Amino acid sequence: MVATQKFVISTKGQGDAKDITEKVAAAVSASNARSGTATVFVIGSTAGITTIEFEPGAIADLNRVLERLAPRDADYQHHLRWGDDNGSSHVRAALLGPSVTVPFVDGALTLGAWQQLMLLELDTRPRRREVVVQIVGE
Repeated sequence: MVATQKFVISTKGQGDAKDITEKVAAAVSASNARSGTATVFVIGSTAGITTIEFEPGAIADLNRVLERLAPRDADYQHHLRWGDDNGSSHVRAALLGPSVTVPFVDGALTLGAWQQLMLLELDTRPRRREVVVQIVGE
């Protein structure tokens, strides 16, 4: 059985983190599947999905590392080609990735006690992000 659900998250711009664990858990529950996998995917090339202990310190640490790896004010060929300012956003999104797959058992996501699912906005402006949750299970 395959079930697909979508939801929208509004963000404030680069570095804005959103805990999406409850929304994904609700999608799994609505599917009526008892066990399987849930793939969580953000549509777009300037946002990412990952797991993290969703607390301000861990989020700040991740954003600091991404700033070191792909500084917002660096020179990017993307800026020259398109005349915009989000070259760092594309590089950060490529590093983080657009999706994560989580197994579920007895209808519950198999996340650790301090592990949440997070959407991280990487674009330089506020966005409305569409997230797809695709459940494969029985």
